[in-house]
Amino acid sequence: MGFFDKVFGGTEEAGQTGKKDFLTAVEERRSYYSIQKEQVVSDERLKEVIEHAVKHTPSAFNSQSARVVVLLGEHHEELWNMTKEELRKVVPAGNFSPTEEKLKSFSDGFGTVLFFEDQAVIESLQQQYELYKDQFPVWSQQSSGMLQYVVWTALELEGYGASLQHYNPLIDEEVQKKWHIPAGWNLIAQMPFGKPGADPGPKEFKPVEERVKFHK
Repeated sequence: MGFFDKVFGGTEEAGQTGKKDFLTAVEERRSYYSIQKEQVVSDERLKEVIEHAVKHTPSAFNSQSARVVVLLGEHHEELWNMTKEELRKVVPAGNFSPTEEKLKSFSDGFGTVLFFEDQAVIESLQQQYELYKDQFPVWSQQSSGMLQYVVWTALELEGYGASLQHYNPLIDEEVQKKWHIPAGWNLIAQMPFGKPGADPGPKEFKPVEERVKFHK
């Protein structure tokens, strides 16, 4: 059973339950900053879930410009050590302790998902559709945001906790060199994940009635 089968239900009879499961996953997806290295599902299952998300998340003009790199084990730890050293260059030494502690919380996790957008795809569409030239970079970001959310929610369903981080463009060059990332892949976000080590705590909500309007 794939990720979307699990979310939406594999049969018509399961449809109502599937909808409830999806909304529950949406509700329970939170930012987890206390994560552990303990493996929750097999690497094969993790690969299946992320590949499924990349394949089926929508994109403008079906451009499929999203690119993903998953770092586990030493690769995951090296990413956050690398980030720490890059930040050390720009954060005053006297203020670095909280930054180092935060980065360690990411490194303590099981892995990291790196989200990229392939600029060659976007530039090709800009050449093909001159009228929408200025919109393709915007739509690219929107599509990446959808993919990040799908992966985040999928990880929640599998039992992992995750958060979304943005240390780009500070780390772009080092990431590109270390993992042989094509020059045209633009790093958008980093998602460290692992077994939840602590509850994320309560979340405050503004009145939804002020945020949603229905006209019928």
